[in-house]
Amino acid sequence: MKSNKLKIALPAGSLKESTFELLKKAGYKINIKERSYFPIIDDEEIECMLIRAQEIPKYVEQGKFDVGITGKDWIEESKNVIKEIGELKYSKQGFNSVKLVIAVPESSGIKTIQDLEGKTISTELVNITRNFLEKNGVKANVEFSWGATESKPPYLADAIAELSDSGSSLRANNLRVIGTVMESTTRIIANEQSYQNKWKRQKSDLFVTLLKSALAAEGMVGLKMNAPKGKTKEIIKCLSALRKPTISTLTEKNWCSIEVILPEMKVKNIISEIRKLGAEGIVEYPINKIIY
Repeated sequence: MKSNKLKIALPAGSLKESTFELLKKAGYKINIKERSYFPIIDDEEIECMLIRAQEIPKYVEQGKFDVGITGKDWIEESKNVIKEIGELKYSKQGFNSVKLVIAVPESSGIKTIQDLEGKTISTELVNITRNFLEKNGVKANVEFSWGATESKPPYLADAIAELSDSGSSLRANNLRVIGTVMESTTRIIANEQSYQNKWKRQKSDLFVTLLKSALAAEGMVGLKMNAPKGKTKEIIKCLSALRKPTISTLTEKNWCSIEVILPEMKVKNIISEIRKLGAEGIVEYPINKIIY
């Protein structure tokens, strides 16, 4: 009997490496041979393929894939009919959203969106950019860019509409932002018909839960320690915990064990304080997933 398979489209290009890292943190072992587009994942019920993020909404709508990972920008640009089943706040540079911005050369006389009237704008996101300009009452020539968009101004275009996370690439090309079109995050999408299948829906929802739990654990660590019972309240006040600490009794009288989950960056600032209050046997350990 043929086993069920969930076909997943993973983004090639700039999101590939960060997506693979997230999958690994979520508990999936994933490998890919050089020049291959078919990653091997340690789940017999999942098949993966690398596809450009721009094309994933189209192929998910067509049913070529049950699930895909792409950006909100490409979902809106493509206008394909799909079902969003999860939001993941990560990008190629880190764990945040990206912005589609309008940028012009530093030397340009264009200061506002209204100054784009009659100008030429180069972008990969033509539909979104045109809609934005229309809402702002601006008529401009929006041209599709096949890439290297930041190199177009001022010779091939007056401005660009480009995705930016840190803004470093824009600055490196002597461009300045004059407006934000939209903010975009990574989304998990599903084929509407596939999602009606009970097995595929459950498998898809588990996939979403594991990826979200890995993101929730980003920058978090576990901290446990032994503490004198008389100092428990004072020690807890020092801990910026995700939830109330777990407190357990120890066989040694007048001592207890305290365990919390908290941001890693805060640990170094509280170690000295809790030690002064008598905490000992302090152990910091990594967290891979947090499921709410």
